[in-house]
Amino acid sequence: MTPLPNEWAVKRRADACAVTRRPFVTGEYFYTLLFHDAGGYRREDLSEEAWQNRNENIQPFSFWKSRYEPLPAPSPEPLPKENAEQLFRRLISSETSNPSACYVLAAMLERKRVLKQIKTEAAANGRLLIYEHGATGDVFIVPDPRLRLDELEGVQNEVASLLQTAAHR
Repeated sequence: MTPLPNEWAVKRRADACAVTRRPFVTGEYFYTLLFHDAGGYRREDLSEEAWQNRNENIQPFSFWKSRYEPLPAPSPEPLPKENAEQLFRRLISSETSNPSACYVLAAMLERKRVLKQIKTEAAANGRLLIYEHGATGDVFIVPDPRLRLDELEGVQNEVASLLQTAAHR
């Protein structure tokens, strides 16, 4: 089964445990579980207690442990322009997603410490890179397009062109 591009965007981090519904406390450790089902990828955030009491027969696609920090209040933008993060979000959720451009944008955002690569998973059609947004907790699954070095410059130029076009909107 080849996933559709809109399956790669996963909902943001929850502020409460998916099982107990208890709100997370600042600094508390919690577990994020990703499940792959017919509707795409589904995220569940569990408290330590819910993690310990879970049904171990139900295995997630991927999971990791994080420390909970509440989201900062969004700051208003005087003149909103599409930046690398917005372009990445738009491309990753697009039906006509460009995997190479998404991969390069994810690498750019990782260098800027906006995204953090949490895991790498093997899939039937290649590697999947799992990223978490540091500020919002959103999770993104980016397929590795296996770019060759001679292809990289062309994709970088395409991304630069997309960013420039977006800045002039």
